[in-house]
Amino acid sequence: MKIMFIDFMKHRRAALLVSLVLVVVSLGLVATKGLNLGIDFTGGNVVQVEFAKSVSVAEVREALASVGQGNAVIQSYSDVGVIIRISANEDEARKMVVDALRAKYPDMKTVRLEKVGPVVGAELRKEAFVALFLALAGILVYITVRFQFRFAVVSVLALMHDAIITLGVFSLTGMEISSPFIAAILTIVGYSLNDTIVVLDRVRENWKTLRGNGMLGLLNNSINEVLSRTINTSLTTLLPVIALFLWGGPVLRSFSFALLIGITVGTYSSIYIASGVLAEWWIKAPQKA
Repeated sequence: MKIMFIDFMKHRRAALLVSLVLVVVSLGLVATKGLNLGIDFTGGNVVQVEFAKSVSVAEVREALASVGQGNAVIQSYSDVGVIIRISANEDEARKMVVDALRAKYPDMKTVRLEKVGPVVGAELRKEAFVALFLALAGILVYITVRFQFRFAVVSVLALMHDAIITLGVFSLTGMEISSPFIAAILTIVGYSLNDTIVVLDRVRENWKTLRGNGMLGLLNNSINEVLSRTINTSLTTLLPVIALFLWGGPVLRSFSFALLIGITVGTYSSIYIASGVLAEWWIKAPQKA
């Protein structure tokens, strides 16, 4: 089925303005409201308990939800034993967890109660930023060699756009950020880069038509030629992510929510951020075709 031709570049400036506003608002939210960091980043309390009979993680989480700890990290290490990690540092929160479990399971035995430091400490966060910087630098070099420097710059801008807006949505909603969120961000970066490269690769293939169509025509034609692939890929990726978000439970909620935002924004950015910025750059500083 052939998809009708869409003049994406006609709306590029409006789209770029909307994206600029969203990025600024996202950065403002992160700077003022902050992020709801989970126990992996802040530390908290560990409660280890054992029951008289086999109890599932879902049943334990249901009991904890009654005292506002439904998002706790729960790890089963035997049929009757679980380790619970809660982000609250207060002893009162730890006591509430124990009391809630004992009310439901009177024969429960408390094995360990202690405070723990963050799993993702300051040193690890520093190393993560260094790794991210090196990865972006590597992307710049690779795309410059494989395509051209301008393609590399707009690709990295699209990646930063997607990550910042995802962080802004998490700050706005107050959803907890834990280790799976980092995995989600890395997945978003890979997905967005792949989508952007598909568009830019078609631009490279159609480069010989630049003189006849101009940069806007070249970009429009290239985007429309890969549009069906972009739509099919996005939909087939979103469907399982939506299923994870709706039925994956609290543990996977932040991971799947980040993917939902990132994939949606990443699909948009490969069209309007990468291509839109490239178009504006070319108009202001054209190169020889």
